Amino acid sequence: MATLRPFRALRPRPADAARIAAVPYDVVSTDEARMLAEGNPLSFLRVSRAEIELAPDTDPHSPAVYQRAAENFASLRRSSFVLEETPSIYLYRLQMGGRRQTGLGACFDLDDYDRNVIKKHERTRHDKEDDRTRHMVSLRAQTGPVFLVYRAQDAITDLVEEATTKEPLVDFQSADSVRHTVWRADEPAGDALIAASRQIPTLYIADGHHRAASAARARIELEKQTLGDGEAGAEAEFRRFLAVAFPDTEVQILPYNRVISDLAGRSAAGFLDEVGQRFEVVPGTPVPRNRGEIAMYLEGRWHLLRGRRRASDVISSLDVSVLQDQLLEPLLGIRDVRSDSRIDFVGGVRGAEELERLVDSGRAAAAFSLFPVSMEDLMKVSDAGGIMPPKSTWFEPKLRDGLLIHVI
Repeated sequence: MATLRPFRALRPRPADAARIAAVPYDVVSTDEARMLAEGNPLSFLRVSRAEIELAPDTDPHSPAVYQRAAENFASLRRSSFVLEETPSIYLYRLQMGGRRQTGLGACFDLDDYDRNVIKKHERTRHDKEDDRTRHMVSLRAQTGPVFLVYRAQDAITDLVEEATTKEPLVDFQSADSVRHTVWRADEPAGDALIAASRQIPTLYIADGHHRAASAARARIELEKQTLGDGEAGAEAEFRRFLAVAFPDTEVQILPYNRVISDLAGRSAAGFLDEVGQRFEVVPGTPVPRNRGEIAMYLEGRWHLLRGRRRASDVISSLDVSVLQDQLLEPLLGIRDVRSDSRIDFVGGVRGAEELERLVDSGRAAAAFSLFPVSMEDLMKVSDAGGIMPPKSTWFEPKLRDGLLIHVI
């Protein structure tokens, strides 16, 4: 069983929360982060992506960036944040359109992460781990939560519904029309949630694999720094990581679509003919309606692709795997989507219009719109100890950095 732990949240003053809260550090480029933070001195991007305040040619991983992040964080703490006096559990609700999801904001033991009680489905990159590890150690804080999922429990759902009838600590709508609401679960609700969470056998990382891996590495670094201090004991805050855990019935996975820059020397007609030898190809729409269907946009037209081969297991049956194994690699030679510069990825929240724009403008040769992976598929893969194909899930809406911070 995973352990849900209350913590003393460092949180924005309500009047400043909307201006402080920022998109996750890893969903925007430096240029996009600079644009989002422009004119807003409170934007948490000045902490999570501090290179935006330095010269444009600054290496984002240089010591100056982490130093500036620590300085900006200290300044924000003094002017706009409150540190809770007592440890608590928090409830964080995301509402986008008619959908809402409410998660448990808390800390979770890194020992549970090590023991795979908190399960992973993604490989992490060492350079990205290096970055967030240095960020956490420099700030002595985890400033953005990991997005966890658990199989829904009626007892927890009932407790959450009751606790969220109270006055929230924070409630605002972000620029992308997502409403963010945070409550503190005061006693006895907090204790009841902790007790009910003991019935959750497994938690799954949905988004934030690099944050979790970096927290585990930061623990090792801080253990070295505090060797011989009481702070390094079993209850040290750096032995835990910040997360918000949502029931699987509420979360939404959008597709992670693909665009390719060229057709490997083929004409559009020749490429379509070769695709037709591997897939059933019929006129299609921009969004696949069913699993087992892939929409391809080529020279101003949408085509629907249905694979001719049956896959033998959960991972190879995913549409993202079918596209990779039966088209991208054999026809285009794209073997590693994480390193091949000829492929790029477009989160499903941007819609098919973005795929059409990229192809029609000549920036891409073709685009592929996928049916989203299900949460059940993700959990099956994680339970089997498997790894999802790279860039296969896009969770939306996303948690904001800077709303709940865990000081370590």
